[in-house]
Amino acid sequence: MTQSAQTARLTTELEAALLRELLFVYQDINASHFKQSLRPPSLRLSDDAGRLGQWEPDTRTIQLSRPLLLGRPWAMVLEVLKHEMAHQYVHEVLGRTDEASHGASFRETCERLGIDPRASGLPGAVSPMRAAGEDRGEDRDVRILRRISQLLALAQSSNVHEAQAATSAAQRLMLKYNLEAAALLPRRGYGFWHLGVPTGRVSESERLFCMILSENFFVEVIWIPVYRPLEGKRGQVLEICGTPANLEMAAYVHAFLTSAAERLWQEHKRALGIRSNRDRRAYLAGVMEGFREKLARERTKQEKEGLVWVRDADLLAYYRKRHPYIRHTRTAGQRRTAAHGHGRDAGKKLVLHRGMSDRTASPGGRLLPARNS
Repeated sequence: MTQSAQTARLTTELEAALLRELLFVYQDINASHFKQSLRPPSLRLSDDAGRLGQWEPDTRTIQLSRPLLLGRPWAMVLEVLKHEMAHQYVHEVLGRTDEASHGASFRETCERLGIDPRASGLPGAVSPMRAAGEDRGEDRDVRILRRISQLLALAQSSNVHEAQAATSAAQRLMLKYNLEAAALLPRRGYGFWHLGVPTGRVSESERLFCMILSENFFVEVIWIPVYRPLEGKRGQVLEICGTPANLEMAAYVHAFLTSAAERLWQEHKRALGIRSNRDRRAYLAGVMEGFREKLARERTKQEKEGLVWVRDADLLAYYRKRHPYIRHTRTAGQRRTAAHGHGRDAGKKLVLHRGMSDRTASPGGRLLPARNS
């Protein structure tokens, strides 16, 4: 759908709901990042696709682009809003009206609060808090991802022992890479990606997948609220934080596991002559649980070799800057049915590998299959 067609679909009622949601989000960010120091401005939408957002001090207005709101993920909308709120903070709270728009006070504020200071306001894969010597780190990322991609290709072997050995080697290589990177100074920059599409309800298989990532792939994970302007509905999307190489790997694992779990469910249905999807959620949760148990066994082997990962304190600090207030919830899991057991058995046999149709590099230069946008 073209941008003009999307804009036409934004009815008066939906636009009013969108502005209410933006005000709600503004107040939430004001509390979490700015300690309630900001006085709410007027919020206005514009059709200017060239300027994503703007703080207008004379009229006390934050202007946001309709093309941004309708054509970009909600996470990008939030980053642009934070960016403009940082301008407001520098102008109205710090009183720095004589500096350049993106001057020293603005950059310091953004770094302290984990906000992207670039003029575009859009988030990148790497944190704006970049360290000296990062180019060398990027070269290291390219080399490690290329080697992991090669190992995942070997994991396509029809010999189950060879396939598992290749996957284990890829996991061990990733662990060694992170242990070595943790000892280097200065540290690498961090960034964030969002995986999948917004959902109204997080299933047990999705929660188990988050555990798989946080326990084995060196990223911090969180479900964050999003808003869908054309539907006037709220939802959630999975955010991962980490180094560029770890974000790349975690995004690939997400694409692989979600696809593999669905494929295994379809094969299970055909094998047993099942027509209904009633047990699908239980089966998918079983697959994730089984694969998680398999990775735990591999992690135990690595620990016996002296390869023990300790949580990255610098990454945790970056994660806490992005999300100063985190709420933890507990939910009941799927009933342990026969379908769950079948899925668990399938998950224990699942081997992480590069799919036959996957490209070794995307147009952007990625060495693993491109993530979902």
